[in-house]
Amino acid sequence: MKKTRLGIAFFCALCIWSCTNDSEADLIEQEQMDDEPTDGSGVTYENTIRSIMQSSCVNCHDDPPRNGAPFALVTFQQVSSRANGILEAMSRQSGESAAMPPAGRLPQNTIDQIQQWIDNGLPEN
Repeated sequence: MKKTRLGIAFFCALCIWSCTNDSEADLIEQEQMDDEPTDGSGVTYENTIRSIMQSSCVNCHDDPPRNGAPFALVTFQQVSSRANGILEAMSRQSGESAAMPPAGRLPQNTIDQIQQWIDNGLPEN
């Protein structure tokens, strides 16, 4: 009985301790800490979109494509020519037909960055 109470107390203390923060900076979203303007005007292929494609798409949409992917998404030209379709596929809910990536929906802020890039005219640099 004593071990159970001690275990529960330890677990509760661990939960409370893990919810603390060390400074106000911990509460500021990483996006706001970057040098990129918060209005999305700094979203370009090179500084934002390329890394999204590399981490979320190129596993299948490589050059040459793998795992049944119908096209590559490696270069600026390949991505920019399909930007609206990419946004549409990424905006679908997980499990919905043609939703990408198949592993699960990306965070909304990532999808918003792609939308901002399109709205900005698909800048490369």
